[in-house]
Amino acid sequence: MIVKDQLGPSLSKQPALAILLGSLIAVAGLAASAHGRPLGDGKISTSPGVGYLMSCQTQFNANAPGAFNTGPWISGSTYDADAKPTVDGSIGWPSEIMVTRQGDKRMVRANNLPGHGTGVFPIAGSDDAYQYDRNPNSIQSQDIALTLPADPQSGTTASCVPMGMIGFALSGTAIYNAVDARGKDAPAYEIQDGCGGHPQRQGQYHYHDRSPCLIDSQSQPNGHSDLVGYALDGFGVFGIHGDGGQELTTADLDDCHGHNHAVDWDGERKTIFHYHMTDEYPYTIGCYRGTPIETGALRNPPGQRRPPPRRRN
Repeated sequence: MIVKDQLGPSLSKQPALAILLGSLIAVAGLAASAHGRPLGDGKISTSPGVGYLMSCQTQFNANAPGAFNTGPWISGSTYDADAKPTVDGSIGWPSEIMVTRQGDKRMVRANNLPGHGTGVFPIAGSDDAYQYDRNPNSIQSQDIALTLPADPQSGTTASCVPMGMIGFALSGTAIYNAVDARGKDAPAYEIQDGCGGHPQRQGQYHYHDRSPCLIDSQSQPNGHSDLVGYALDGFGVFGIHGDGGQELTTADLDDCHGHNHAVDWDGERKTIFHYHMTDEYPYTIGCYRGTPIETGALRNPPGQRRPPPRRRN
């Protein structure tokens, strides 16, 4: 994976090291909160609200493809993330991502292949995950070309979050919102691999929540999380740690799942709005604080096989 900007040289990160560091950091962060996570079912709104997803799509098909069997890790209004099966396997990918700043624009170019290993997709019949989710999609390279505002501004009103890609992680992977095609809590019901990702019908591998393989580092002991990605409105997405190293919850954030204070931004200290990933619904972005760009349809690179449209958001 390559991450590059005009303020410094290219940085090359070894996937194996990324997996190890990401896993170690995530284990420490998840230990206290994986059991008894509240389900996000029913928390879709047409207006901003703390703990809610302001979704552009408000009507969902209860029979849409997805996980077909509710697992024993879901109990009442909570679920145990540690008790969920994960998709078997460990496949490496030739991840490519480049982030550059050009004046008032930030350019993100990537192939959407993660800089960490993934499970085997489609899910094999011999996999225990197959009892609950039979995702038939294979991971495919995508042509990601995003032009984001480098110094985004908050709008007078928040805007809704669409289905599909809502942001992009520095691991080289798309970030989706918190719900599946049925409007249910995707991290609770759908089965992901050990890095918290899976492909949709066009082969785009993505996260719905905080990935255990997404490196959520802190610049100093007990410090604020570093940048882990960008939302489509240009604002940064940071990890779970706030000032002083505190593990943030949804209640610590505003109705778009972020807040405004000084963070490291393009090599300098700047007070700016930013989102945080948490272990509670809506996990990443509840609504857009700024103006999101239009991404259009997914594109596969020339010559890349495109699977038939069979399934899920």
